[in-house]
Amino acid sequence: MKVAAFERIADVARRNGRERPDKILFHFEGRATSYADFDASSNRAANALIASGLKPDDRVAYLGKNSDLYFELVMAVAKAGGVMTPVNWRLAVPEIAWIIDNCGARILFVGPEFTELVAANRDAFPGVEHVVAVEGAAGSFPDYRNWRDGFPDSDPGIPRGETDAAIQMYTSGTTGKPKGAVLTNGSVLRSKLDRDPALQTDWERWDEDDVGLVAMPCFHIGGTGYGITVMTNGATGVITREFDPGGVLDLIEAHGISKIFMVPAAMQIIVNQPRAREVDFSRLRHIAYGASPIPLDLLRQCIDVFQCGFVQMYGMTETSGTIAALPPEDHDPAGNERMRSVGKPLRGVEMQVIDADGHPLPPRTIGEIAIRTQANMREYWGRPEATAETIDAGGWLRTGDAGYTDEDGYFYLHDRVKDMIISGGENVYPAEVENAIYGHPAVADVAVVGVPDEKWGEAVKACVVLREGQSAEANEIIEWARERIAGYKCPKSVDFIPALPRNPSGKILRRELRAPYWEGRERQIS
Repeated sequence: MKVAAFERIADVARRNGRERPDKILFHFEGRATSYADFDASSNRAANALIASGLKPDDRVAYLGKNSDLYFELVMAVAKAGGVMTPVNWRLAVPEIAWIIDNCGARILFVGPEFTELVAANRDAFPGVEHVVAVEGAAGSFPDYRNWRDGFPDSDPGIPRGETDAAIQMYTSGTTGKPKGAVLTNGSVLRSKLDRDPALQTDWERWDEDDVGLVAMPCFHIGGTGYGITVMTNGATGVITREFDPGGVLDLIEAHGISKIFMVPAAMQIIVNQPRAREVDFSRLRHIAYGASPIPLDLLRQCIDVFQCGFVQMYGMTETSGTIAALPPEDHDPAGNERMRSVGKPLRGVEMQVIDADGHPLPPRTIGEIAIRTQANMREYWGRPEATAETIDAGGWLRTGDAGYTDEDGYFYLHDRVKDMIISGGENVYPAEVENAIYGHPAVADVAVVGVPDEKWGEAVKACVVLREGQSAEANEIIEWARERIAGYKCPKSVDFIPALPRNPSGKILRRELRAPYWEGRERQIS
């Protein structure tokens, strides 16, 4: 029997509130919220939003760490016909202000950690008419629950459809200003995909007794998307305000966590905890990981510690999250070719590798990965030219990721197209070089960039962070790489640095590493 799909985010709360009213939806710092209470509270908040002047398609901004009340607001904004815009709280005030101004939000919800920041910089948000404090009144900002509870719990019934915007998430902005990816009800919920349980593999399937850990930040699609996935499957979610390895281990034991989504950096922090091998992981069925590649050595550690199935996921903000996956059966601790891939497209997703002119390429030929699916964003907010550059007339979204496919339909990701290094006419993809260097016993972290070279145009440079107490010479690193990859791909030079520059989402800022070497020059590639 097929599972009915949700066409609108608001319907998730409505239906689950009727069908499983007493089941716990979210645990958060001692609060337990049932599906019925979640539905009623989000109705009250939706009515409060409408009374505050919210019109259909208006943006509502949220500046705060993870909370059960954030997801309540996601639902309330959907019921009121608005568009939720979570803001990356790790950004500087001018960057936060730019996003809030760009989306045109007149209502801002702010978490307890940021009320003073907003109050002290109130002039930076001239378009914001209402500021509501999510966890208790703060200064002149009213308390969210008091603001909410003055309104009835009747559903406002604002009509919305699959193609209407529901969430606007801003890209990381590794180059230039971040862009607001407009995600619709249909793209977030993938309502046209086949939900037949008979077609689902074990890792895809959620049982009613599953408990998912929402540990990634909600300003990222990995956090918001995972929380919504918990809801759509009628499961229970445990929310962490912020990723804390010790706290995560406590929650896994206390709540019997069965499913987790994490980025590899978070997985590494957890397995390095002294208590990690003492924790009871018996309820843990699957860990999904993504957002960046995972070195084989780290994967082996994780398999040894967690003793569960691993699923690599590939996606991006512009695709509303995951659109391809590498299942547990393709994970081999001894290593295999497929473990270097990001897996196969999910049902309802078309993927291909194309050349610069948009023509499909044969297997084993590197090009740009393109995706066509209902999960694709509708547009970049207020950026028609950028939208047209990204999504063509046929609905294919250019990811900006370079990769290839094999004869069995597995996709292999090399790197961002813009980060490709052209040295002596040969294309060098940093991820391949980084994977070769990462295994050196003295290397804690590494990033590879192209720097100017009079002979070759660009030369490969490795920026290496050494493990504490370890040492290495540049020639050692180069020779280590030479034993593992082609000579033309090996770094010509090595810089040892204390830490890699990263954006708030954890992505390496290669432009910062490149900048000193390209100063006063016009780089030949973007």
